[in-house]
Amino acid sequence: QVRLVESGGGLVQPGGSLTLSCAASGRSINDYSMGWFRQTPGKERDFVAAISWSGNNKHYADAVKGRFSISRDNSKNTVSLQMNTLKPEDTAVYYCATDNRPDYSDYPSVVGDFWGQGTQVTVSS
Repeated sequence: QVRLVESGGGLVQPGGSLTLSCAASGRSINDYSMGWFRQTPGKERDFVAAISWSGNNKHYADAVKGRFSISRDNSKNTVSLQMNTLKPEDTAVYYCATDNRPDYSDYPSVVGDFWGQGTQVTVSS
């Protein structure tokens, strides 16, 4: 069982930046893809970004491509999401996620067997 705890959310003006962090405990993240998702009230949780176990392969939703960057530090058991040029439509609760199955192919894909509690990001002037 792995526990995921997100941090770094907050209120930011349009065009600003935030960095979200996800700390994992209970299991090493070394062999697993990690991902970020987001959700707004009344809508389904949407994929944002994923990173393969090695960090060499990343995948982004079209809505954030070129503005967000996912990274990981396996030695610290953490994954981060750098968010730049934020827009009001980026406002959501952001969740960190990982899976129960190891990432054998070094491919960035997360179904979401384990979730954090989420951190609120609000982009508003």
